[in-house]
Amino acid sequence: MTTGVWLTVGMFGGLLVAIFAGVPLGFALGGIAVITALAMWGITGATPAVYAIFNYMWMVVLIAVPLFVFMGVALQRSAISEELFDAFLNWFGRLRGGLAVVSCWMAAVLSAMVGNCAGSTVTTGIVALPAMKKLNYSDTLRFGSVGAAGSMGILIPPSIPLILIGMASGVSIPKLFAGGMTAGLFVVVILTIYILLVAWIRPKAGPGVAKTVSFKEKIGYLRVVILPLFIVVAVLGTIFGGIATPTEAAAAGAFAVGISVAIRRRFTWEFLKNTTRDTAVLTGMILWITFGSATFVTVYAGGGGGAFVYNLLLGLEVNRWVIFAIVQAMVLFLGMFVDPVGIILICVPIFFPVMEALGFDLVWFSIIFTLNLCIGMITPPFGYNLYYIKTLSPETNIGRIFRSMLPFIVLMVLAMLVITLVPEIALWLPSVLAK
Repeated sequence: MTTGVWLTVGMFGGLLVAIFAGVPLGFALGGIAVITALAMWGITGATPAVYAIFNYMWMVVLIAVPLFVFMGVALQRSAISEELFDAFLNWFGRLRGGLAVVSCWMAAVLSAMVGNCAGSTVTTGIVALPAMKKLNYSDTLRFGSVGAAGSMGILIPPSIPLILIGMASGVSIPKLFAGGMTAGLFVVVILTIYILLVAWIRPKAGPGVAKTVSFKEKIGYLRVVILPLFIVVAVLGTIFGGIATPTEAAAAGAFAVGISVAIRRRFTWEFLKNTTRDTAVLTGMILWITFGSATFVTVYAGGGGGAFVYNLLLGLEVNRWVIFAIVQAMVLFLGMFVDPVGIILICVPIFFPVMEALGFDLVWFSIIFTLNLCIGMITPPFGYNLYYIKTLSPETNIGRIFRSMLPFIVLMVLAMLVITLVPEIALWLPSVLAK
């Protein structure tokens, strides 16, 4: 067996063993990389890994990560999300399946404010799951709507994973944001149509709210949308308008969230202390995974692993779409077990050169790649959103949560196939911004 084969089997096999043994992902990545480097090159083998970490530390765009994390934590601790849910509920709650539809679109709006999956899923679930349980919604609509739409926090900007993809691949982050916006909304529309169809066919699965709200009252509830809209414009409006870089937009968004929380009279010393602490903890976790992944990829590539995968895939005498499907299948498999940040920082340097050599558009491929990670978030056995929902609904058996996700997994796979076959869904807005 060649060195590339041994290196691939050893490093990735060791990584899976470490993950199943409960070792934190960042330490598993870094530890295996250091052990491999020492075994191959001796004590001097750690030097390239140190350089790789420092290269990431000096990337200005990395500053956006704690700022977007701060936005998500602050919104979770404020009353803005609850008020937003009430506004959506009073507009659409009387529809059959209306609560599940509201959950989907609330998760999408939160995704456009917080930039991560945990924030959109947990914040939506806290207010939506009890409300749907009270009306006896089916498990499929109750858990599936929150879990699937909440995973859009990875895809809908300001997405931290899209920032990391841009950092690792050199693809334009504003273009990734534009593609993620249209693709993410496309997925949410598909989920909405499915929910309305299920509720129409089986009314008991998703009954409407009995409360009647006048049109005048509905107009009054629109004031609740002003602050979330202010936050979204502060981030995405400045990026798409060419006013700010993603890092600058993150700072603008954090400032907008602070102003919004202050307007709601929630900005206290206790609020700031707790939000800052949680931000530091989550950012530290992301950075450890980032640095561990940088070390892992540097050692793997330095040992010839990257070249091995590149030559192996390009050497297959098959249609390029078969290679595309193989790569996506590998990403989906990893998504069932590994944190999206780790997958991005491991796979992007390995797979993106292959996709570029095959002539695929990297913005489009990045969106498909990221949507695949969204699917992994709700896929058993270790999809993260499954366990976020389990935490919010501790009385529910995890098997029931698994089963509730199956129709939504199928829907998201279908959405991914449509975007694959119709690239304009992901590329239309980036092409408009480029003009």
